Amino acid sequence: MIYILLSILCSVTVGILFKLARRYKIDIPQAIAWNYLFAIGLCLVFFDIKVRELEIPSSPIYIYLGILLPGIFLILSRSIKEIGIAKTDIAQRLSLLIPIVASYYLFAEQFTITKVIALVFGLAAIVMILFKPSKVASRGSVIYPVLVFVGYGIVDVLFKKVALMPTISYPTSLLIVFLLAFSLSFITIVYLAVVKKQKFQMINFVCGAILGLINFSNIYFYLKAHKALSKTPSIVFASMNLGVIVLGTIVGVYIFREKLSRLNIIGVILALLSIVILTVSSFYGIR
Repeated sequence: MIYILLSILCSVTVGILFKLARRYKIDIPQAIAWNYLFAIGLCLVFFDIKVRELEIPSSPIYIYLGILLPGIFLILSRSIKEIGIAKTDIAQRLSLLIPIVASYYLFAEQFTITKVIALVFGLAAIVMILFKPSKVASRGSVIYPVLVFVGYGIVDVLFKKVALMPTISYPTSLLIVFLLAFSLSFITIVYLAVVKKQKFQMINFVCGAILGLINFSNIYFYLKAHKALSKTPSIVFASMNLGVIVLGTIVGVYIFREKLSRLNIIGVILALLSIVILTVSSFYGIR
């Protein structure tokens, strides 16, 4: 369980870093770019990848992931700024509902009653969590967490497709995606430096290094947890998602003083129920 706990801590820490970034005037695009540079280095250190055997994959899925990953990171940081860590973490974790729908069309899996119930609870949770009692809700309070929900769901589907590719191992695929993500991010920050006159600063490089370490550690410990508990993957799935929602909510409410209405709290409960139903139905084969 130690790997699961470490992965939960890393996942929530990413949100904390983005929350603090604005306070210390960190340039988010620069930090994200350097994050992928360090993630590439850590991939080469911790995974058994033969660099000489790397080749450009023919599947466009890698390009899609290389574009989506830095893009969704930017959206995540903006969502945290707009609505806080607690609600953003829940939107991110509920994105697992999208692969459930996609599995019906892409992976020939059947919908079950329990999956439908979990889907309804999850969608209701999203609505309740994003609801604001004020008459005029800010655009960012809705659009950014929705983009987090949709974006991470699509990323999850694409990674599932990558995992099914027989010719390239998952660690190698991960390295390729990181390389593409860094290339795109680096081109972006060079453009901003040349055209927008934004300066490269060491603080952004350091923040990117920390973000890269935490981001990679999250993936590394999650994979280690699945390996350690290979016979009960649903335990890893449930513990990770429930843990991030609970810890993210605690950090948001008690450390950063984020406010949750009664309806928001009901939404959190529904989100937890949705994940529990999915996990139990998967583990016990309940239809």
